Amino acid sequence: MRLGVVGMMPADFRDLTAAHLAAIADLQLTGASSHAPIDGLGDVTRAQCAKVRALVEAAGMDFVQFGLGYGQCLFDRDATVIAPLLDGIGRGIEIAAELRAHFCLLRTGSLNPRGSYSASPDNHHPECRDRLVATLRAIADKAENAGVTMVVETHLLTIMDSPEANASILADVGSDHMRVVMDCCNHFQAVYQVYDSRARLDHIFRLMGPIAGCGHLKDAAVRDGFVSHIDEEVPGEGDLDLGYLLQLWQKSYPDGYMLLEHLPNEKYPLAASNAHRIAAAAGVEVH
Repeated sequence: MRLGVVGMMPADFRDLTAAHLAAIADLQLTGASSHAPIDGLGDVTRAQCAKVRALVEAAGMDFVQFGLGYGQCLFDRDATVIAPLLDGIGRGIEIAAELRAHFCLLRTGSLNPRGSYSASPDNHHPECRDRLVATLRAIADKAENAGVTMVVETHLLTIMDSPEANASILADVGSDHMRVVMDCCNHFQAVYQVYDSRARLDHIFRLMGPIAGCGHLKDAAVRDGFVSHIDEEVPGEGDLDLGYLLQLWQKSYPDGYMLLEHLPNEKYPLAASNAHRIAAAAGVEVH
């Protein structure tokens, strides 16, 4: 398997320098990733993408994930919201192709106005699922034409709230260019699942393994408080059996990337060191 990072990059991917990539390589990571708001992608030029691509290739690294930022919901009831959103995502797909990114990431959004990862009972009406499938299918058509593979960031607070929902929705979309992120941490729904994480990981991989693209490597820790609190944690500093997770990933995708994420830059050295240590103890080769 391979290890990379979502972080340690400039806010604007066009400002990438060799020094950013050297800092990532110093952690024995071979993959870099960036996010960009879709509202500004119309100003991105082919020359700028070529420059970034050349820097990454010169460093002997991979551009693993190009993430698209937006606040709209992919299954909004208002068609006048969806049409420009599809245009913006389409431009993001074109840029991902120019960057030769392995994957282009998107989120489903939420009908909760507080944000894409804010829960709402309205997200789970059958008509919302139908609208989401139709939107993902339209995005998949664009991705197929551009030779880009999309990955959806799924989460227990979103419409794609479980491994079962993920498998079912992507089966209806029906495109190998539309996949999910193997972000296991996002699908621990109860404390007992964290404490018996191998069983939950087996379940997640059984349903999401066949439809995964890249992975995100995070730990989870049970915290004190009412009613229950399960927080993200630096890999190796929480309660999940990450060695077993990496074994499952290696079995499914021996050349696939697991990406460190959601950390301040000063914590990535610990995250990378722990990830390599855990992989070695589990007999998983990182290359």
